[in-house]
Amino acid sequence: MLDATNRSGGTAAAPPRAGSSDLAVAVPTAAPVLAPAPGFAGRCARALLSPWSRLSLLVVLLASAAAVMVVLEPQRLLTDGLPARLGGVVGVVAYAVAYGACTVAFVPRPLLNLAAGALFGSQFGLVAALGGTVLGAGLAFCLGRVLGQEALRPLLRGRWLKAADNQLSRHGFRSMLAARLFPGIPFAAANYCASVSRMGLLPFLLATALGSIPNTAAYAVAGARASTPTSPAFLIALACIAVPGLAGAVVAWRKRHRLRAR
Repeated sequence: MLDATNRSGGTAAAPPRAGSSDLAVAVPTAAPVLAPAPGFAGRCARALLSPWSRLSLLVVLLASAAAVMVVLEPQRLLTDGLPARLGGVVGVVAYAVAYGACTVAFVPRPLLNLAAGALFGSQFGLVAALGGTVLGAGLAFCLGRVLGQEALRPLLRGRWLKAADNQLSRHGFRSMLAARLFPGIPFAAANYCASVSRMGLLPFLLATALGSIPNTAAYAVAGARASTPTSPAFLIALACIAVPGLAGAVVAWRKRHRLRAR
């Protein structure tokens, strides 16, 4: 049925324009975009970067490095010496780099320190050995921190392990300084224990450099004067090696009894 306006021949009036609020309601909202499910490549990447995969990689790297050291026999430096082209400053730098790599592969530092003194003398031998000590400690710390810390920290549940971790995390510099001054703790073990703790890299390297000077210097002098074992310098060097070792053993024994008493 037509209304009055149409019957009179007029045009129908346009309906009123919708307000802004009506327009806002009328606009449909966009549907949430769902993230695609991770594919095979993503799952493989997560598995390879997991804490235990990285720890396994660290174990493989260290075992391979130790095997290479067994094959190369770095102790031959004491008898064969360095190649003729590695003389002067170049030889010192090359030996420091090789020293650092050897310590990561668990080659004993006393052997490397003696070889440094025998090859370069007391002063340059100390520079080469100390540089290699700091370099090797830094490499081991970074490897342990990146590849092993996340997997090993949840395993620190024993009383002794928690005490050592708390000591290194809260008093890292002085704890590592004491560990380097008293050579009762193996060098590689101290490096990887510090990397698992919350100790910073800079205090670790500084404590290693300062704490390793006395023992490294004693071994370098002993290596340089090994051809004259009755000389005063050689005997003093031996005393400087033996006395801190005995003191470290006594301190460790007393700490052991204190921990048992708690």
